[in-house]
Amino acid sequence: MGIIETILIALGLALDAFAVSVGASSNGSLTDTRSKIRLSFHFGLFQFLMPVVGWYIGIRIEPLVKNFDHWIAFALLLYVGGKMIKASFDDASESVKTNPSKGKMLVILSVATSIDALVVGLSLAMIKIDIWEPSVIIGIVTGFLSLAGIYIGRYLGKKFGSRMELVGGLILIGIGLKILLSHTG
Repeated sequence: MGIIETILIALGLALDAFAVSVGASSNGSLTDTRSKIRLSFHFGLFQFLMPVVGWYIGIRIEPLVKNFDHWIAFALLLYVGGKMIKASFDDASESVKTNPSKGKMLVILSVATSIDALVVGLSLAMIKIDIWEPSVIIGIVTGFLSLAGIYIGRYLGKKFGSRMELVGGLILIGIGLKILLSHTG
């Protein structure tokens, strides 16, 4: 997998963290620099860790599924991309009332925005791609996009944030199609 695909995956995965960051800052719940850095750092950290966890799970089961692993990778990316697209059309946007950069809320948001990265890590194991470079890129891109989302959130508002999930979902589905076509064509 090339650097362009890795960056596209990272952007696709980071968009939900970006959207949450936009929402958190657009309602004024992140007021100081420390909370902004803490939230973006944790989003990036979890997006780095989850693909590694998914990859280690994936290499354990790879010998059992090596004849149809590209279909599994496609299905997983289609599933995650589809969920992101569906979420982008949901009217019930969750409004963060407390500071999302502290305690239980920070952990919940970090895990929730990185579950799809676990699935991507599993997919990368299926197609025998080393996990470290993509995970680092995913983590860094997520951290920076989250920080950018926090700072521009007050200008973009919550409504635009949900549209970002649509873009992220389409990117993940496109990567899944590329994987499928490269193994069946």
